[in-house]
Amino acid sequence: MPAPLMKILIIVFGALWGALPLTSMAASQPLAEGWEYRWGDIPFNAEGVPDLALAQQPGQWHSIDFPSNPPGRNGRDQVWYRVTLPAGEWQSPVLYIFSVDLIVQVWLDGQNIYQYGTFDKDGRGRFEGWPWHEIALPEGYQNKQLYFRVFSDYTDIGLWGEVSIMDHSELLLYILENSLEALLVAGFSLLVAVLALIFSLLQGGRKTFSSIGLFALASSIMLVAESQASLLIISNALLWDYLAAGSYYLLPVALGLMLDQWLEDRPSRTISLIWKLHLAYLVCALGLALTGVVDLSSTFPPFDALLLFSLFVIGVLTLPRMRSLNGEQQILVFACGVFGALLVADMAVAHGFLPWGQVPVSLGLLFFSLAVVIISFRHYAVTQKSLQDLTVTLEQQVADRTERAETLLQREQARASLLAFENEKSQIFADVIAELQACVSLSQAFQLLVEAMPRLCSPLKGMIYRQTASGTYERLVHWGYGDAHPVLAPIVADAKNLPDPVRLTAGSVEDAEAAGRGWKGLVCFPINIEFASHGTALEGLLLLDGDSISSSGYTEYGAGRLMSSINLVAERIGVTLSGISLREDLQRYSYEDALTGLKNRRYFDQLLAHETAVALRNATPLSLLLLDIDHFKRFNDTLGHEAGDMALQAFASILKSRFRGSDIVCRHGGEEFVVILPGSDVAGARVRAEELREAVRREPVMFEGSTLGHLTISIGVANWPESTGEPEQLLKLADEALYRAKAGGRDNVEVFSEV
Repeated sequence: MPAPLMKILIIVFGALWGALPLTSMAASQPLAEGWEYRWGDIPFNAEGVPDLALAQQPGQWHSIDFPSNPPGRNGRDQVWYRVTLPAGEWQSPVLYIFSVDLIVQVWLDGQNIYQYGTFDKDGRGRFEGWPWHEIALPEGYQNKQLYFRVFSDYTDIGLWGEVSIMDHSELLLYILENSLEALLVAGFSLLVAVLALIFSLLQGGRKTFSSIGLFALASSIMLVAESQASLLIISNALLWDYLAAGSYYLLPVALGLMLDQWLEDRPSRTISLIWKLHLAYLVCALGLALTGVVDLSSTFPPFDALLLFSLFVIGVLTLPRMRSLNGEQQILVFACGVFGALLVADMAVAHGFLPWGQVPVSLGLLFFSLAVVIISFRHYAVTQKSLQDLTVTLEQQVADRTERAETLLQREQARASLLAFENEKSQIFADVIAELQACVSLSQAFQLLVEAMPRLCSPLKGMIYRQTASGTYERLVHWGYGDAHPVLAPIVADAKNLPDPVRLTAGSVEDAEAAGRGWKGLVCFPINIEFASHGTALEGLLLLDGDSISSSGYTEYGAGRLMSSINLVAERIGVTLSGISLREDLQRYSYEDALTGLKNRRYFDQLLAHETAVALRNATPLSLLLLDIDHFKRFNDTLGHEAGDMALQAFASILKSRFRGSDIVCRHGGEEFVVILPGSDVAGARVRAEELREAVRREPVMFEGSTLGHLTISIGVANWPESTGEPEQLLKLADEALYRAKAGGRDNVEVFSEV
């Protein structure tokens, strides 16, 4: 074969191979576990709904790894399967099934949500094709049992292939991706068929090219008919199955014709008998199926057995004579062997001898077609020397176009790289925002940013600064500098010493890209936070190294877009942190007494209920002190409200100093205070109360530099379980004890006792 022609075929083959997708996976959730089966049909009630309650008796359902061909069929043609649908995050969830043998109903919550085929009153029906199935799942399907009613008088019964949950849009993409390889090979085979028929006419009806054209045409029709995308062209599964069957049954006929012509000095009589036998089967099988005598599905198993036998016979006749064949004939026989092996593997999968998987029969057809085309073109090229000059010209054109394509490819790769970079960072940023929204304080949120921002901004070098209580800006973290350190100091005294925030102006893409290539030094993105007390403040700064931006490889095709994205990141972080700040202030105001700084009664009510539940669950004691400042009204009326407020604050300070850790101190209202002592028995609580009473007596109240005297307090103590068997009564009982302490002369501690 001339070298130029061989190069053209290699380039065409490489282009076709490179167009095939490396992966064909859409985001999906396979239903691979929890399947159960039940032989026989389930009775239906008067409303036409299966009485599933009758099928819940013990021993009715049995586990199975995959809902196909359960054990113990014994000629039965009706079976039910069920599985519990898992939870998942989908926009428009659908259940995708590769295929079903042969017809199916799907039930969920007593509703028939999908049906393929027609079931008669006995639960049976006729074959109506092998499509893929898309079953829309209603809202709230999660964790519910899905039932499948299946009838099949075929060799297989049940679901077949892949069973997964995915989004409707992803399913369509998945179908197209799975079919792309077959459609490309089908297109190539169709091109081979056209060329072969043209060469057959130019060569006076030469049989070699006619058989090649027949094989290529049959293979291309079979690939299109068996591809899942065929139903997107014409939604008629039975029509495509007839086309697939006809082209599939025609393949050994075309294969036998080619071998009969290529090996005409070999045992061609047996091969001729084989392809004629297959031709007779083709006519009879399709004729009987079209007239309704048999189902089309029942014609596949006998043909598979016949094809397996034919391939075995051809192999036995051909392999012993391999050494006597020339190189071209050996290549042809090897290509036939590869194609035949893939057909046998596909048959084994279809009949359950091998686990399910998509056998690349299309690649076998492609390999066989290429082998035949290369050999046939070689013979044709020997007599067509005049094409050599044209081939040289074509090679040059291909080289020029390849060079132009590579230039365009490099630019598109750069754009694709930027898009991939943005998509990756968008996902990380979404996770960061979700984690920020779960933070309860700004300190926790900034700690999260310290951990997340290096991952979000990489590979760009940068750092984060936060304003301290003294007004300076402190560096929280830096990244991307390796062993070196940023030129900016760890602590900056004033915002004036920091770079000016970046300002993005509207302009052309070219202007933004030019500006991005010229960025030097640090580029500053402000993080403004809104506070309830003093409004919006520049609380944080995101600083990125301009040199790393310019050298990142992204600025050439998207500088303005990249900077705009980072600016939006900083703004979104600021908005989220503002929400945390306002929520934090609101939480503090909601549970804090403004005068004393102690927790208020609302907080006490919630904590008492919580501590009561903990004490009951862990069987640990719980004590409660109810305190009241003696004669506070007289103190307030005599010395004034400002002095009274000062007395309350002084008393609150004593409480804060005496009770810490797990103790809970709250202002209950007016001059009343309450202390919860988790884990404290009644003796310990009384000691703590006496110590507090003595401490208050010793501490003078100061107001405007003068001493207003000393306070005394009365305390009521109640304990669970010593005071009561119902911890919910502690506050009431402590109040009764406090009343007795006041009645007993005040400046006293009383413990409630049932006695």
